[in-house]
Amino acid sequence: MAITTSQQISRWYEVFKTIDVTLTKEIMKATGLDPRNVYLKCVGEQWPCVIYSTSFAGAKLIASSKPALTDKIKKSNNLVSVRFSFRIEGKTDPVSFFVQARVSGYAPYNQGGGDLQFMNVEYTQRPPDDLIDILGTVMEANVSAVRRREERVLVSPDSMRRIGLLTKDTVIFVQGVPRKCIVRDLSFGGGKIIIVGLARFLVGKDCLLRLDMDEPRETIEIKGTIVRFEDVEGRKDLGAVAIRFDEAAMPLSYKIHLNGFFAQARPTRPESEAAQQPDGAPRT
Repeated sequence: MAITTSQQISRWYEVFKTIDVTLTKEIMKATGLDPRNVYLKCVGEQWPCVIYSTSFAGAKLIASSKPALTDKIKKSNNLVSVRFSFRIEGKTDPVSFFVQARVSGYAPYNQGGGDLQFMNVEYTQRPPDDLIDILGTVMEANVSAVRRREERVLVSPDSMRRIGLLTKDTVIFVQGVPRKCIVRDLSFGGGKIIIVGLARFLVGKDCLLRLDMDEPRETIEIKGTIVRFEDVEGRKDLGAVAIRFDEAAMPLSYKIHLNGFFAQARPTRPESEAAQQPDGAPRT
């Protein structure tokens, strides 16, 4: 995967500074956030909390609504610290750090039985580079999935290394039936594979493409629909099929892996182009 430079981190901070990232289970898994080691610190005491969402400018927390905490926050002139902790692939020890912040407001949290509340905090300084690197990777992958939706990556030893694809030999499930296949190219919008058999009868059917990835080692399954077939020249026993991926169900991990290729292949274009989403179906 790409190594993030200080220039890239500074660019991410400026571009994504006020964009909130809601920490869903998928994002927590992709970033390695360890919720057991996240807490709020105030006047030397630590309080368990949940980071509901965060940007590079502030965060929304779910924290205790008990007077013991709110009184301490008042005494500290609303100054607190938020502790983040991430488990990063390839590192033995977690990446942990504090972000200095000021409490800016509260809101009811209806699922806590009255013992919990939303707490809005504003960071009083630029957060550590580790946070910008981890969340910036996620945000840029989402931008890339829109901006580079139709850019196809031919599967080769070099592109496999950049993407983190362990093997191009894999399995596609067509209406639940597994078929061995070879991945020929990939994009955010879809992919092309080679399979054994008469491919024309698969057009229009739902499928699930399985990809084995590295860094981190994981198996990704992507939902899609087979939209086209082609004959393989000189091989009557083989067929090529094009898949359109289901964008709403596309795993975040796949976006991050594929964006790793573009991050290493050439300089990125301005993020403002992300709003210019291509029209029509992906060229798969």
